[in-house]
Amino acid sequence: MRRFNAAASAAAALVAALPGTPAHAAAPGQAPGTAHCTVTACHVDVPPGTYDVQVLLGGDTASRTSLTGETRRTLLPETAVPAGERVARSFTVDVRTPEGEPTGPDGSPGLDLAVGGAAPALAGIRVTPAHHARQILLIGDSTVCDQPGDPYSGWGQQLPQYLRKGLSVANHADSGESTVSYLQDPRLWATVRPLIRPGDLVLVQLAHNDKTTDAATYRANLETLVAGVRERGGEPVLVTPIVRRWFNADGTLNNGTALLVNGLGVDHPAVIRSVAAAEDVPLVDLTAATKSLVESLGVEGSKALYLYDEKRDNTHTSVHGATVYAGLVRDALVARHLIPAGLVRTEGEAGEGATAPGLG
Repeated sequence: MRRFNAAASAAAALVAALPGTPAHAAAPGQAPGTAHCTVTACHVDVPPGTYDVQVLLGGDTASRTSLTGETRRTLLPETAVPAGERVARSFTVDVRTPEGEPTGPDGSPGLDLAVGGAAPALAGIRVTPAHHARQILLIGDSTVCDQPGDPYSGWGQQLPQYLRKGLSVANHADSGESTVSYLQDPRLWATVRPLIRPGDLVLVQLAHNDKTTDAATYRANLETLVAGVRERGGEPVLVTPIVRRWFNADGTLNNGTALLVNGLGVDHPAVIRSVAAAEDVPLVDLTAATKSLVESLGVEGSKALYLYDEKRDNTHTSVHGATVYAGLVRDALVARHLIPAGLVRTEGEAGEGATAPGLG
């Protein structure tokens, strides 16, 4: 069982003991309600929707607090606050059913947050409807999705921690899916497409499971997804797949297994790049970025990005690897001016501007 210091316990007790001050929430069309908090978690009774969450961190002693939510999504990275100070941080979160993978279990109703970190201290929380938040919807496979259990994590599961209030991540990636199955399963594309609003970004990374998809079909499927996003007023972004950690003897990843060339000889990243160019779609070349990183770390250093030590798995990422890869996606989106830099958190960020006496 995780041990919590006295400051963390006192802060959580404050939240739980004073309903409405400072812990409260408002659902659409409703008066503010109460967030029910314990030392390790908060539950907010709200219906599906998009919500802004502001938290007050800090206590009498120095603290380090992180927040995860719903199906293990990292919503706030570990944040240090000096002794005796309070820092307000905020983010926007997608609450839906199912709360994780679209073909998985429904999960629990409402918004669930877990309080973590080396020395957690949660002093207050406010949850309100996010009326004008922009969505980043994710379409992908097991390397992207909200993985339900340790030690697995998809990069989409770690992306929210890099975003401030005003941008939400709606992760509709699902384990085992190819372009073929994602389009065919009514729980996937047919469900996601109506959720796309004008101005939303829709990131598509599907390749790992297109092992028997021929080139013409693969290309046509990508084009169908692009057209469907645009018909809804969204902006499609094609993402090449993360590499498999499969080294050649010379320390490179220049082989079909690593670079997602299927048994029919279809070079998935090459097709994605071609479709992006032909359809004038923004491209995040995650294959190139992860290849460069994995090769630079080498055979031993790259093991921590994947689940090699735990599962002898060179395809799926650890929490660490997914966090690093989510950072690469964040950097690419900012570099291509697809999201404003002002709504993006950076590593080592100490706060959102200043200490704060309360949630106001």
